[in-house]
Amino acid sequence: MFQQVIIFLLFAGALTYLGRMIYRMFRAKSCAAGCGKCSAVDFQKIEKDLNARFAVEKDRS
Repeated sequence: MFQQVIIFLLFAGALTYLGRMIYRMFRAKSCAAGCGKCSAVDFQKIEKDLNARFAVEKDRS
């Protein structure tokens, strides 16, 4: 019985840890530092960089 309680507590702790990670991943962030160490994704910047890269490659050919 004691072993089952320990396993249940470990399992509950793991679920809590994973749930917290998922919650923090999808929570809105307002990172104004711009250092890139947070996981905030700026899709407009990515699209701008890709378009600029494709334009340079197109000019080379």
